[in-house]
Amino acid sequence: MTEILDLVRSCATKAKGAAPALAAATDEAIDAAIGEMAARLSSARGAVLAANAEDVAAAEAAGMSGGLLDRLRITEERLDGMAEQLRLLASVPHPAASRKVGTLDGGFDLIEVRKPVGVIGANYEARPNVTIDVASQLVKSRNAGVLRTGSAALRSAQALLDRVIAPGLSDVGIDEDVIQLVPTPDRAAAGALVELPDLIPLVIVRGSGETTRELDRRAAQHGVRTLAHADGGGVLYYDAEADPDFAADLITRSLDRLGVCNRLNLLLVHKAVYDAALPGITAALEKAGVRASLPPHEHPIGYEWALDGDNEATVTIAPVDDLQHAVRVANEDTSGLAAGIVTTDEKAAEAFFAAYTGTGVFWNAPTRLLDGFKLLGVPETGINLDRVPGPRGPVTFTDLVLRQYAVRPGGGAA
Repeated sequence: MTEILDLVRSCATKAKGAAPALAAATDEAIDAAIGEMAARLSSARGAVLAANAEDVAAAEAAGMSGGLLDRLRITEERLDGMAEQLRLLASVPHPAASRKVGTLDGGFDLIEVRKPVGVIGANYEARPNVTIDVASQLVKSRNAGVLRTGSAALRSAQALLDRVIAPGLSDVGIDEDVIQLVPTPDRAAAGALVELPDLIPLVIVRGSGETTRELDRRAAQHGVRTLAHADGGGVLYYDAEADPDFAADLITRSLDRLGVCNRLNLLLVHKAVYDAALPGITAALEKAGVRASLPPHEHPIGYEWALDGDNEATVTIAPVDDLQHAVRVANEDTSGLAAGIVTTDEKAAEAFFAAYTGTGVFWNAPTRLLDGFKLLGVPETGINLDRVPGPRGPVTFTDLVLRQYAVRPGGGAA
């Protein structure tokens, strides 16, 4: 463990040493670096796809489930999508570094200043695209980073760092050391990442359930703050006034990918239409290649199927007494990621919106839309579910800053 901690500390030290230069970089240099990364996703396509093919082959040999393999695999189409997201990110205007927010007694100006955190860590599952998402968000926010991914995706992540991220930075004169990848598959590196508060004060923690929650607890013990995304699972309430054909289509569209957190996980159906709606619902699930878990359930009602490699092609279905019952289940028995209502009754939809306290709420729309790029037009570092003030929902580069208040004599520029 000491050896792994030293390895992570070495990465963090390099990142911290390069951080001031990134913080001082111009908007133009930042956006040029991200644009270079997009270009290199094309020019280095062969090397990236070859590394990913090795990861996928090793995962298949180890018996990885289909849903997890889908998350691991980079296709030509996905590579093009990653490049397009980078180009769009490069075009997004940078928020002002400071703004005047008021005038104090004595004629002083109160200025709110946005400053980078410094070095931000990120621990995430075996999804190669997240390496690009997180690295680009950190660069756009002028934060250095130490990335640690699951062992299954390490070859892909290393290729993306060596062939895309690092040269994209160095090509525009930014020290490539600002983005580090922990070069070991050892799981102990995840724990080490949250034990270095003087070097890495904030860590983005993504992944599966209890493992991520344990890292969150461990970080707190060492004085490291986290943006944690441990649990997910979209909820859909099938109202008594739902259009059956539209609902069936919505269910199918909510299951286009099974290994993601915002897919349909729990379907709650008003008891007045439960029996009549069930055949159409099961047909929609069958169309998506998914089975129904029907009452009586042998698992918690909010059990997240995306994290179950053996049973990920499952959706829990349960009757509820009414809208209030559905909201209570969604608020109390699920992660609070996202919930939607399918109905033709506008008053029911408004009541659902008012009562649900989770991160995203939807009317006649799939919870799959709870995604940084789909909602906000930029990649995300993760989805924060905290029920306290701070960044909530998809976390993007605009959230990865510290707020500072500056008081100066009145009349000066912000």
